[in-house]
This record gives sequence, C-alpha cells and structure tokens, in this order.
Amino acid sequence: MSPRPFRLAGLAALMSATLGLGAQTPAPPSAKQAEHISLWHGEKLNDPWFWLREKTNPEVAAYLNAENAYTEAMTKDLKPFSEALYKEMLGRIKQTDLSVPTRRGSFYYYSRTEEGKQYPIQCRRKAAKGGTYSEKAPEEMLLDQNELAKGLAFLSLGGFSVSDDDRTLLYSTDATGFRQYKLFTKDLATSTVSAPLAERVTSFTWSSDHRHIFYVTEDDLTKRSNQVWRLDLKGGKPELVFEEKDELYRIGIGRTKDRKYLVVECQSTDTWEARYLSAAEPKGAFKVLLPREKGHKYDLEHREGLFYIRTNKGAKNFRLVSAPVATPDPGHWIEVVPHRPDVLLEGLDPFEKFLVVMEKSQGLDRFRIFDIKHKTWRDVTFPEPVYAAVPGGTPEYTATAFRLNYQSMVTPASIYDCDLASGQQTLLKQTEVLGGYAKSRYVTERQWATARDGAKVPLSVVYKKGVKRDGKAPLFLYAYGSYGYGSSPSFSISRLSLLDRGMVYVIAHIRGGNELGEGWHDDGMLLKKMNTFTDFIDCAEFLVKEKWTARDRLVIEGGSAGGLLMGAVTNLRPDLFRAVHSAVPFVDVMNTMLDASLPLTVGEYLEWGNPNEKAAFDYMRAYSPYDNLRKGSYPAILVTSSFNDSQVMYWEPAKYVAKLRTLKTDANQLLLKMKMEPAGHGGASGRYDALKDKAFETAWMLNQVGINK
Repeated sequence: MSPRPFRLAGLAALMSATLGLGAQTPAPPSAKQAEHISLWHGEKLNDPWFWLREKTNPEVAAYLNAENAYTEAMTKDLKPFSEALYKEMLGRIKQTDLSVPTRRGSFYYYSRTEEGKQYPIQCRRKAAKGGTYSEKAPEEMLLDQNELAKGLAFLSLGGFSVSDDDRTLLYSTDATGFRQYKLFTKDLATSTVSAPLAERVTSFTWSSDHRHIFYVTEDDLTKRSNQVWRLDLKGGKPELVFEEKDELYRIGIGRTKDRKYLVVECQSTDTWEARYLSAAEPKGAFKVLLPREKGHKYDLEHREGLFYIRTNKGAKNFRLVSAPVATPDPGHWIEVVPHRPDVLLEGLDPFEKFLVVMEKSQGLDRFRIFDIKHKTWRDVTFPEPVYAAVPGGTPEYTATAFRLNYQSMVTPASIYDCDLASGQQTLLKQTEVLGGYAKSRYVTERQWATARDGAKVPLSVVYKKGVKRDGKAPLFLYAYGSYGYGSSPSFSISRLSLLDRGMVYVIAHIRGGNELGEGWHDDGMLLKKMNTFTDFIDCAEFLVKEKWTARDRLVIEGGSAGGLLMGAVTNLRPDLFRAVHSAVPFVDVMNTMLDASLPLTVGEYLEWGNPNEKAAFDYMRAYSPYDNLRKGSYPAILVTSSFNDSQVMYWEPAKYVAKLRTLKTDANQLLLKMKMEPAGHGGASGRYDALKDKAFETAWMLNQVGINK
C-alpha cells in the first residue's frame, strides 16, 4: 500500500507528552487529517480520518500506541485501585475448580481449571457399571489449552467434538483473535495430533462412521460461512458438498439430538433453510427440508422417524410441528405447540420419551416438559422474580433428566438435573463465591419503564440492601438491543465490586432484543432502529425520575452493537450520563455498511438496512454515531477495542475518538484503550488477562462517580 502524503505531526513530541514526559498534564493525541471524498447518493462527503483503515501503515500503529500511552498516563493514579479490584475479584473466584461431568456415550466429560493457569483443561472418565460417574475411573486429559497456548498471546478454542466410537477428538483453534480457526484431530489413544485439516473453519461435525467429518469454511474476504466440505480421514481429500452463494446467508453444520441426521442450516436475518443427510450415509447427498421462502424461519430436530420443526409460518413467535421424515411438507404437519402471541418459542430438546421446549415470556426464560406417551405438559418453575435459565447440555437422547443452568443477579450459576417424569430438580453444583458471599445481602427486582410511545420496557435491577432511593446512589446501566439477542439477568462475580460500593446495577431490555418476543426485535431494527436508542434514554430518565440515581451519578455501558447504542445515546442526550464505557463499538455505521468487502456487512443489510437505498441511507445516517458527532460537551468516555477484532474493525473506535477529540468542548476524559497484541472481539482469551481488563474498566467507571477505593 502506497503511503499517504501526510505524517502524524510532531510524533516524537506527541509520544513524549502522552507519556507525561516534560508535561504535568498530558496532551491528548491528535490524528492528522487527510481529505477523503466519497460520493453517497449524489452528495460529496469528506472523511478526514479514513486513512486509519490502513492497518499496515506504521502511522496507524503509531497513533494507536499514542492513544494507549495517553490512556496510561491519564489513568496512572487509578492503578492502585485497579490492582486492588483485580485482587478483590480474583479473591472471590475458586481458581482450581471442576465443571459438572456430562455423560456422552461411554464417558463423562468435564473441564477443570488450575490456579495460576489461564485456560481450562478438557478431560473425561469412563462411565462405571450402570452408566454412573465415578471419580475412581482414571482421568483422560483430552486437551490442555494451556499447553496449546504456550508462546502465544491469544488462543481461542472454537469447537470440541469426539467421534462416535470415542477414539478421536476433533477441535479448532484461533491464535490471532481474528476468528481464523484451524481444524485438527487428536488420536485419544496415542495423543497424536494431525496437521491442520482445514483453515477458516466455523463449524464441524462427525458422521456416525467415525471416519468422515463435515466442516464449514468462511470466505477469505468477507468471513461469511459459505462452504460445506466432506473429508474422509482415511486418506481422502476434502470434497465441496454445498456452497451458499447468496451473500445474505451464512451456514453452519451440526447433528440432531439423536445423532441420526447431519443438518446444514442456511440463515439470513429473516429467512432460514435446512438441509439434512443421514449420519450413517456420509457419502450421500443433502436434501432440502423445506425450500427457502422469504420471511419463513424454521429449524429442525428428529426423534423416532419424525422431524420436529420450529416454524414461524403463521406464527410470529414460532410454533412447533411434527412431520414424517418422508413427507415433511406443511401438508403433513401436526401441531405440537401452538403459537401464542405473548410467548416466544426459543428451542426444542427432544428425548426418547419426552420433549423439552424452551420459551420466553415477559422477559423471563421458561421450560416446559411434554410427556409423549401420556400427552401431558409440565411447567418447570423457578423461585425468583428475575432470573436466567438456559439448557445446560444433555447430550444423551435416552436420558431421563435434562440439565439446566439457573442463576439470577443474586444467585450464582447453578447446575440442576430436572427429572423429566416428575419435574423434580436436583442441584448438582453452584458456583462457589469465596469470601463469605451471602445472597441475602442483595436484592433483585423487576421494574418497567414506559417509553415515549407507550411501550413498557422491562428493567432487571440488583443492589445491596440498604441502598436508599433518594437520587444519590451511583447507577450502572447496561443494554445491548440488537439482532434479537436478549440480555440475561445473570450472576456476575466481578459485579459484586460495584454492588458492595453502593452502586445499583440495571439491565435495560430495550427493543432490538427478543425479551418480549419476535416483535420486540422487529421494533428495534431497520427503519425502527431509533426505538432502541430512545428506549434506553427513556429507561435512564425513568431511573432518575424514580430517584434510583441522578444524572451525575449515572454511568452506562454497551459493547459491539451495544457500543453503537452508547454512541447514539451519547450524541442524542450527552447531558443525561456521567460516564460511558463503549466496548468494541460499531460506531462508523455508514462507512462499514457501504463497504461490501467487510465482514458482516452484506449479511446485515436485513438487520440495519442497505444504505445503497436512499431511504435506508438517510435513516441510518441520522443515528450513526460517527456521522452525528457535533461540537459540544460530552460525558467522560472510555472506548476499548482490539487491533485484531474481525467483527468491529479497530478503525471504527479509532476514528470515532479521533473525530470527537476535535469537537468536544468539555474537560471530561476521552480515552481509547486499544489492545495491540493478539486479542478478539471479546478481548483477551486468558481468564486472568480478561479479569485485569475488567478491573481496569470497573475502576475507571467507579472513579467517575467519586469512588476510589
């Protein structure tokens, strides 16, 4: 790439000032501006920070390093507090621990952690007679991620699957943070690891002959998962068996619960299609279950010769139908779970004698068990008014109990086995919180804020007993609100450091998620996206009005698409918030969505809109954070990101900060912390490294409301 005709002015002086050398108050970095004209719908626009996209340009790294040095200098007084928080958070974690063993075939699988090691170790033990778990059985260490990570700054385990004969492990790893996963096999008898079988692998599965594998790869440029391959591990060459050419769709591969069928799912935002193949016939051809039909979303499971299809055909929040494998068309559907306008059917877990359906109603997770023989339903109940409950993984089709993970904002993650016949729940393990944690010292509750158009927005609230609602408490408000992903009111050990210092913590379940069904997502996407931002503002104003907090005590946080939320609400109401943490923020909406070569862009036209169309362009431009920065006062802002992030490219937060530096008229901090070492969209991969980052961010947020110890 040819160098642009500019340099960072006075780079040596900038670095010196940033590091606090020769200056008591560091000067913030100033990125040089260079004209970059683009033509959008007949309008010429100049983006003078466009050059920051040049990843290999040394001036880009120099600028980002200058920002990091400035952040380091501006937060040096926070270091003791951050280190104290790290020790406090770490002190609550049982560092040497064991997951609940899970039966699959002849073995029980589990992971364990060891104090001082960044990553978990994957293990198994042979099941005892009668299929029970026994600690007397010798442990087999399958994969030690700590060994794999030696000499690496980052290592992510993408997937982990054992063949049906229990002899071979299939797994993938990424050492860059850019989600570029390589696929390997490991012979579990000899511990021999193969050379990489494939690169850029996004999902994979075994056939039942434990000889053939199927895997999906992504496009080199756009990172769209688009090709399915078959590989015979006994000397075969990879064969392309399916390619999805429509850029709106991504694909993934897996197996049904009973392991009888391989399933390829092709999904866009609003249309899904599934292909299936007998796992016992890996050389066969995949068949389309139901041809794609615009607006029809469906997925499938299988049991006893029937496909169970979760479909939104005539059912906004989905319904469940069954049909014979030979004739799965709608003419042969038998309804199992009807559509209900106030209940979202989220998934199905089929067993030999029972079905378990996962639902969501009024922002709360639910499970219901269907006894197939007696045709009766049983609700699984939970004790708290606000909680999160998700399947805990029950691989065995013949199991008589299903596993679930239950937690709330005051109840640590708890693994239960729920008897399918009686509904009785047996607690197997609750995450231990060291240091004398007692949930009785905290309160969690549900509040409802009224949005400006009358919509009722649920809020999940947690605080320490004794906090007064007099408008003086600091409050941490979090939200996401995109892609139909709901935010779970789950437990967090690190959050205790906020609660114990008198801070109220609130999750706003704003439109764009799915907490109140598919319509909740629809009302926060495309040409209704502004609802996401105004919902958040209305929730914040509700919390101030009800004296949960005050504007100068209110800090907010969001990441990725939630970082877009942070940028949008800060532009719309900079007076409403004291401080903002914007993590890996999607803030340069227009440039990203107009560049079809970037990861995620084309496939997300159906979520955000296609700005090549004038109406969508105008609407998106009205809220794009980068494009709507204006001269004026802003809250204190901390922006965190990773140079190797493949989901939100580093230049989005970098450009946002560079531009905002030229416009803000206040003295509040504006900081960019960019991980230049390998790291991903979620930051560091090691658990200790990630906790150090959390401690720093927590220290900064608390400091903004006057809490320094």
